[in-house]
Order: sequence, then structure tokens, then C-alpha cells
Amino acid sequence: MTTSPPSPRLPAPPLYERIKGALREGIVSGRYAPASLLPSEAALGAQFGASRITVRQALADLQNEGLIYRRHGKGTFVSQPKAFQNVTALQGFAEAMSAQGHAIRNRVLKLQTVPAPADVAQALHLTPGAPVTELHRVRLLDQAPVSLEVTWLPQALGRIVARADLVTRDVFLVLEQDAGVALGHATLAIDAALADHATACALDTGAGAPLLRVERLTHDAHGTPIDYERLSFRGDAFQYRLRLDRQVAASAQSIFPLQGTV
Repeated sequence: MTTSPPSPRLPAPPLYERIKGALREGIVSGRYAPASLLPSEAALGAQFGASRITVRQALADLQNEGLIYRRHGKGTFVSQPKAFQNVTALQGFAEAMSAQGHAIRNRVLKLQTVPAPADVAQALHLTPGAPVTELHRVRLLDQAPVSLEVTWLPQALGRIVARADLVTRDVFLVLEQDAGVALGHATLAIDAALADHATACALDTGAGAPLLRVERLTHDAHGTPIDYERLSFRGDAFQYRLRLDRQVAASAQSIFPLQGTV
């Protein structure tokens, strides 16, 4: 009787892969809870008998997968499941997030009247230098900063918005309920960016952290532009979702009328 030769043994995976697999299993199973601090690089190195370079390679892969994030000087944390907003309807951030059970608060950083910069004036169909209301807010999702919002409004609407409770209310709802404006539609441009120092401080993340950047121009029911915004979302905490249907023989056309990019 002949015997089959033993199957060749597969080589062991690299050490950084084993570290990454063990940490991923701990995150997925819930042993490392969302927002919890992972062991330090030194502790992981001692646990797995690995160098710091090897540990950092494993952590870098997990960060690229969105499972962890790092805070300079504080350590490495497990990512929260990303909040999301569907963009098939025109909604304010708090309106959309509250419907999913999240608690929203706003931190007002700046509220002032300024001469409209050229791009803002163009978007709102104003004369360059015309007075506009400029509002800067950090949006807090379940007490954690998730986005930095900069809004420009024509001065007449801005005066009404400035009198509202901007800590708890969406600008959209203030426009509808306090100013009596019927909202119509908005156009969006979305891209990716890296956080500069000021944005990183506002969002409690590291400089150079990935951001989802949105430029939104909202029109009233008559098609008049009334609200121009630049939104910067933490890439590790938020995403937009949308549904796309294929329409055969539909003509391709641009739906964003602004010049340039965000």
C-alpha cells in the first residue's frame, strides 16, 4: 500500500498580519469597544514579541480599514460605527441624525457680518462685498465633534438666523419656521481633503486627518440661492449615502452651477 506524501505546510503569516488579525477579531467581537483605547505600541510589542515597526504596520492597516483612529499624544482608539445621512432628501444635519436616534448639539464658534467674498457673492447672486452673515459651528454627534460647518446667508435672512437658538436648531428649520422661507432644492459638490490645523483643533482630530468635504448651495422654492455652506466631516465618523437609479437615454448634464471646486 502506498501512502500519500504529507501535504506541504503553509508558511506562517507574517507577524504583523497575526497582530492585525488578533486586533481585528477583538474589535469585531466587541472585546475592544467603540471609542476604547487600544494597548500602546510598546504593550502590543511585548504581547506579540514584535518590534514597534511591525506593530505600527499592523495598526496602519487597521487604520486604513477604518477600524481604528489615532489621536496625537493620546493613543489609538477603536472607531465608532459611522453615522450616515441619506442625501436623497433635503434635510438639516440635526433633522437627519435625530431621526436615527442620535443626540445633536452645536458649538457656535463665530457669528458675524462680513463683506461677501467673491465666491460667496457669486453663489448667492450678490454684489461682491455685499454684507452677508457668516456662521461657524462645530456639530456634535452624541457629544463628539463630527463636522465643522461654515455658512453664509444674505444679511436679511442672516439677521433672523442670528436671533435663533443655534446650539440646538438647524439653519434649515430656522429659515422655514422663523423666516417663513419655503426651501426648494440644494446642489452639492463632495470631495476628500486633509484637516488643516484649525479644522483639526475644532474636530478634535490630528492635522492631516481625512475629511469628507461638502459644498452645498440651497435654494428656496422659487430657485433663489439663500444658503451657501462648506462642511467638513470627520472621515472616520461620518458618511453620506445615496441611491442611484439608471435612467436609459437620460441626457448627462451638470447639476452643480458653481465655478471651480471646493
